[in-house]
Amino acid sequence: MNFHKVKTLKGEITVPGDKSISHRAVMFGSIAKGLTEITNFLQGADCLSTISCFGKLGIEIENGPDRILVHGKGLHGLTAPDCVLDAGNSGTTTRLISGILAPQSFTTTLTGDASIQKRPMKRIMEPLSMMGANIKSLKGNDCAPLEIQGSPLTGIHYTSKVASAQVKSAVLLAGLYASGETSVTEPVISRNHTEIMLSHFGAEIATEGTTASIRPEPVLEGRKITVPGDISSAAYFIAAGLIVPGSEILIKNVGINETRDGILRVAKQMGGNIRLLNENRDSGEPVADILVSHSSLHGTEIKGSIIPTLIDELPVIAIMAAYAEGTTVIADAAELKVKESNRIDVMVNNLSAMGADITGTEDGMIINGGRPLHGALIHSMDDHRIAMSFAVASLQAEGMTTIEGGECVNISYPAFYKDLESLFSA
Repeated sequence: MNFHKVKTLKGEITVPGDKSISHRAVMFGSIAKGLTEITNFLQGADCLSTISCFGKLGIEIENGPDRILVHGKGLHGLTAPDCVLDAGNSGTTTRLISGILAPQSFTTTLTGDASIQKRPMKRIMEPLSMMGANIKSLKGNDCAPLEIQGSPLTGIHYTSKVASAQVKSAVLLAGLYASGETSVTEPVISRNHTEIMLSHFGAEIATEGTTASIRPEPVLEGRKITVPGDISSAAYFIAAGLIVPGSEILIKNVGINETRDGILRVAKQMGGNIRLLNENRDSGEPVADILVSHSSLHGTEIKGSIIPTLIDELPVIAIMAAYAEGTTVIADAAELKVKESNRIDVMVNNLSAMGADITGTEDGMIINGGRPLHGALIHSMDDHRIAMSFAVASLQAEGMTTIEGGECVNISYPAFYKDLESLFSA
């Protein structure tokens, strides 16, 4: 896929539904009683993997053009699949469903694509095993494919080594079935969509500081869920609007959950002109329209507790930093190494190819911004966030930028290139 420099960006867009919330709406609807109706569901490959897995677990799910209908069977309504569950490229599906499968009365084999089979699963296997789960890596490398033999579970208080919503969610979901209370304490708070939505469905869940706790055997009831626009998808348009001269973009109905809004805080920290309009709440999640316009950006330091709130946005933040004046330091982000690709190495290699002054570190990057960028051959490594980030980088780079494997955006945002092109001004 080829991209060229543009003059300016103008217009209004609506980004797809939040990926994290879409996954959870299907999962929690499946183990609730009665009908769950989901609107603005993300029809990306990852979320379709979640639908596929729960369909194989005996849940009727109607995927219509305007809504998803999940006919839930309650906490104990899942049935043994007659085949291996395939989570595709979805780490969220793999890790969260493991927490639900661990206490079932049957055995399941869970796998995914080549990328998933390299991603670390020990981080969920360890706490689930502490609860009594019988879960093993079939290749003995702490990665998928996983065999999960359903077992009775006991509630625990788990102190997580990483701030990971996927780890926290896997343990809390297992805790729905455990004897006694289950708690997870994180080093800093990760995204809290699980806590918000489980409470919306009727679970007994409480949070205090960096600890979330859940009581077992609630009666979960089907709900209507409106999925807000995904701030991780909005991030590319936020960055594009900030770096392309004369731009003004209105991004409608975006989730601005405080455990996910790091991109907004960092953009403002760098001098970005961003306004929130029409703030409200829907299905428990805060939502707003985001108005972004071109700004003179400057470097900043990004580390510590803000990192979990923008971990998926760090690649496009690195693009912003390359166009900003001064130095940007990203630290405490070693988690980037175990995403769909090693995003530290991939960002360093590709931005260097475009002429940026960037150095990788053990847990982040150092970017000396303000150097002119030029087109290059970009290796996406089939990572959707890398492909979208470099589509943004191309908008102010001289010459042609070619993104190899750019179709991987279908994982989270199938219409991304079309939506981006809709903002091009002649």
